Amino acid sequence: MKRVVDIGLLLSGSGMYAALAGASRAGVLRGVDEVNADPRLDVSFRVVERDPEGRLDRYAPLCREILRESGARHIFGCITSASRKEVIPELERFDGVLWYPVPYEGFEASEHVAYMHACPNQHLLPLLEWALPSLGKRAYLVGSNYIWGWEMARIARERVMAAAGEVLGDRYLPVGDTDLDHIIQEIRVLKPDFILNSLVGDSSYAFLARLAELKQEAEFDKGPTVLSCNFTECEITSAGEAAEGLVSAGPWFEPNGGSGGSFHEMARQSVHELASLLHGRPRAEVLPLPELLRSAISSGHKPRLDPEHHHARQPTIIARLENGRFREIKRLPTLRADPYLTARSHSLQGGPWLKVVP
Repeated sequence: MKRVVDIGLLLSGSGMYAALAGASRAGVLRGVDEVNADPRLDVSFRVVERDPEGRLDRYAPLCREILRESGARHIFGCITSASRKEVIPELERFDGVLWYPVPYEGFEASEHVAYMHACPNQHLLPLLEWALPSLGKRAYLVGSNYIWGWEMARIARERVMAAAGEVLGDRYLPVGDTDLDHIIQEIRVLKPDFILNSLVGDSSYAFLARLAELKQEAEFDKGPTVLSCNFTECEITSAGEAAEGLVSAGPWFEPNGGSGGSFHEMARQSVHELASLLHGRPRAEVLPLPELLRSAISSGHKPRLDPEHHHARQPTIIARLENGRFREIKRLPTLRADPYLTARSHSLQGGPWLKVVP
């Protein structure tokens, strides 16, 4: 007979990144259904859900509520890095674990977070290594004005400069802001080879729409290619045809034209990963994450999470959005996460060695 384990779900059903949260929520719930229906597993999950409604100030209180008022010690959720950082003190206070199934900027390794999507050595660096020789070395960076946008731009700037490239602009918008006149005008004047778009949600959709309008002008008919490490299939409907031609990097793209993308799939896989760690280990759900991983490894299980820093191994896929579907351009083998970019990375074109440190 299966034992029942409570898990938390902390994702927003509304707000400017609701499409991303909706895909992750659907992935978690699908994973729960699959685990509960699997007779090979001795564990089943019961979901305790709270909705922050896209408000940053609600994440910590609702995380605290789940941990204090239910038996859940493992919570699946958060989309933005800002919300993840809001809940970490609560996880530390109440011995909880956040399963974070979306891409992020790296430079973090909490004992209370399972990082189940990609970090920069698994998304941004491979994307730039493809883009710089393929598209050109004149880059323009735009992102949401918080740690995701800042760190993505910092890493990209260092990589572009190491490849003897040039960063023409580095601009930020408040989360959800759609006032883009100054950015579009700057792009019109500077004419970059490519744009790294690290905007989130509504800001990103508005930017892509304005850029599509710019490409209607004769001198921009081909226009700069937009690169992204956080745009997936779950946003295609929101962005519309303006997103056509965008090149994205991630661990997974829909093979048959589905709409969930990697936000859905990594959330689903996260549920299965927890189930495999708990299977055959009664009361293991109360163990701290490092101890849970050590216990699993000692019994012969090979978790996807690295016991050193709790990031998952991931492949890297680079794909272009064409006719409403992502088409694979390049695939790299599964790679160990390097959240602090401690491994030396040789620049393109034989330039100097670059080491990025925290």
